[in-house]
Amino acid sequence: MTQRSLVLLKPDAVRRGLVGEIVGRIERKADWRITALELRTLDRETLEQHYAEHVGKVFYEPLVTFMSSGPVVALVVEGERVIEGIRVLAGPTDPITAAPGSIRGDLGTITRENLIHASDSEESANRELKIFFPNLA
Repeated sequence: MTQRSLVLLKPDAVRRGLVGEIVGRIERKADWRITALELRTLDRETLEQHYAEHVGKVFYEPLVTFMSSGPVVALVVEGERVIEGIRVLAGPTDPITAAPGSIRGDLGTITRENLIHASDSEESANRELKIFFPNLA
């Protein structure tokens, strides 16, 4: 089934010069297409919308601070089972437990700064895409 997913390359990925490497891994997957891409620095309002389900959790403020610490690359990726696939490609948030071959397994260093965000369900993708790319049909 063809789907759309939001992918964010986080400030650590941009800062470490890993955008090309990560985008290349996404592009090399058969039948996946990047249909929108934008470099931007996220403001607090956008981050509050995006991370609304985490308000009040101990990691919320450090996460918002980190995500606003530098530019991110926001992408829309379309393709067959892309939501599930990108999450597998990204790997678990802890780079120590992430498998070799995954983005976090190969490139990650610490759990808090984990290089990439990918929508975790069709519902999340639809909500997140409206926040980051409201003009998409």
